[in-house]
Amino acid sequence: MNKNKVRNNYLQLRLALSEEEYREFSQKLAAVFFSSVDLARISTIHIFLPIASKKEPDTWLIIDQLQKDFPGIRISIPKMSDENRLTNFYFEGRNQIKSNRWGIPEPQFGDVTQVEKIDMVIVPLLALDQKGNRAGYGKGYYDFFLKLCRPDCKRIGLSFFDPIDEIADINLYDVKLTHCITPAKLYTF
Repeated sequence: MNKNKVRNNYLQLRLALSEEEYREFSQKLAAVFFSSVDLARISTIHIFLPIASKKEPDTWLIIDQLQKDFPGIRISIPKMSDENRLTNFYFEGRNQIKSNRWGIPEPQFGDVTQVEKIDMVIVPLLALDQKGNRAGYGKGYYDFFLKLCRPDCKRIGLSFFDPIDEIADINLYDVKLTHCITPAKLYTF
């Protein structure tokens, strides 16, 4: 399947989830994250904030538990620019967040996170394949950002669905995931 078909199919699958399924899958993603991901050497985690209208995985569950159980880990969150780039800010609290004109929650102020400080990125996606290739929304924000990250930075996707066999039209601008978490397990690529 090509990316456009994957995007359309998996966005529709996600939107078709009942509220109960959405909550259950998000809770399972958080449980697999904390039971399977080694956080011992992590100082800074970049994590996307969920777009409610697109039923993105509820990353607030991960953020809240990180703050509670791992106070030594700094959390970084993204803000979109008009140039299809992300600027990352250290998370200071929910009062820092406001939805932009597209309904995407973003920080309105804060200290900028230097990309080289980020040890792990929790990556949004619509679908992924068995090789760790992902299909996002198609604007390239995360592919550009991930190319700036250190080579040893972990790139972990969150998906309510298992990987498909192959995304056919991967190109040199696409950055593979190192891992993906589904409600059932952690995949390593």
